Amino acid sequence: MRRRKFIALFGGAALAGSLSGHAQQPRLYRVGIILAVLPVSELLTYPPTSAFVQGLRALGYVEGKNLVLEWRSAETRYERVPEIVRELESNNVDVLVASTYPVALAAKDATQTTPIVIVSVGTGLVTSLSRPGGNVTGLSGMNDEISGKRLALLNELAPRLTRVAVIRNSSVPTHATYWKETEVTARKLGVALHPIEVRGPEDFEATFAWAMQEKVEALLFFDDPLTVRYRHQVVRLAAKHQLVAMYGFREFTEEGGLMSYGASNFDAFRRAANFVDKILKGAKPADLPVEQATKFELVINLKTAVALGLTVPPALLARADEVIE
Repeated sequence: MRRRKFIALFGGAALAGSLSGHAQQPRLYRVGIILAVLPVSELLTYPPTSAFVQGLRALGYVEGKNLVLEWRSAETRYERVPEIVRELESNNVDVLVASTYPVALAAKDATQTTPIVIVSVGTGLVTSLSRPGGNVTGLSGMNDEISGKRLALLNELAPRLTRVAVIRNSSVPTHATYWKETEVTARKLGVALHPIEVRGPEDFEATFAWAMQEKVEALLFFDDPLTVRYRHQVVRLAAKHQLVAMYGFREFTEEGGLMSYGASNFDAFRRAANFVDKILKGAKPADLPVEQATKFELVINLKTAVALGLTVPPALLARADEVIE
C-alpha cells in the first residue's frame, strides 16, 4: 500500500510539475510592421521605429521571449503591399502595423480579418474616429489646420514672402485636404501658391530648377513618405538654391532643413504600441477609438537660418520645441 501510495503521489507531482512547466511557457506573439519607404536595413536606427520597440518592451513584450517582429518595407512601391500582407498572414501574424496612410489603405484592401494598427489614419480607412467599425484603428496625425499653420509659421519667419511653391503628390489622398487648408491661409496672408507635383526622386532636380526659374521665394512640403525617405537630397537642394523651406517632420531640420512643424513621429510610433497591446489582449480594432495626435513639434535650425540671411523673430524662437544650433 505504501509503495502504491508513493508511486501515485510521485506520479501526480510529476504530472503537476509538467503541467505547471507547460503553463509557464509564454505565448509567442507575432507582429508584422510594414513601412512605406525606409529599407529594412535602416529600420533599427530610425528613432520612431525604435520608439515602437521600446513601447512594446515597456508593456512586457520582449523579442525572442514572447514576441516576434516581422519587419517589411514597401520602399514606395505600394502595389507590393498586398503581397507583403499575404506573406505576413501566412506567417500567422496577430496584428499588422502600417506606418503611413498609403500603406494602410493598401493593407486594408488586402485583408479584412487581420487587425491593422496605423500610425497615421486618413480618410476612408475607418467609419468614424470614435467607432472605427472595421479591422483598422490607430492614431491620426491629421489636423484640420496643420497645413495652414505651417504656411503661417513660414510667413512669420519671412514676412515678405509673396510666392510659395507647394510640393505635393496627388497620389497621396490627404494632399487634397492639405491644399484646401493652405489656400485659405494663403488668401488671408496675401501669398500666391504654386503647386508642384513630385512623384519620385527623379523629380527633385527639375522641381528646384522650376522654382528658381519662376522666382519662387519659399517651399512648403506636404507630408509625403517619398520626401521623408529622400530628405537628405531635398535639404541639400534647398541649401544649394538658397530657398526658404518648411517641412512636416523634424527629421528634415535634423538633416539641415530650415524649419518643421507637425505631429511627432516618435510619439506616434510609441503610442501605436499601446494599440498593439490591447489587440493582443483581445480587443477588437472596431471598438478602439482612433486617437488624435497630441504632440506637435516646431523645430528651427538656426544655423540654416543664418546661412539664408534670416533673422528668426524672438517670439518664434520662444515657441519652438527645439532650436538646432
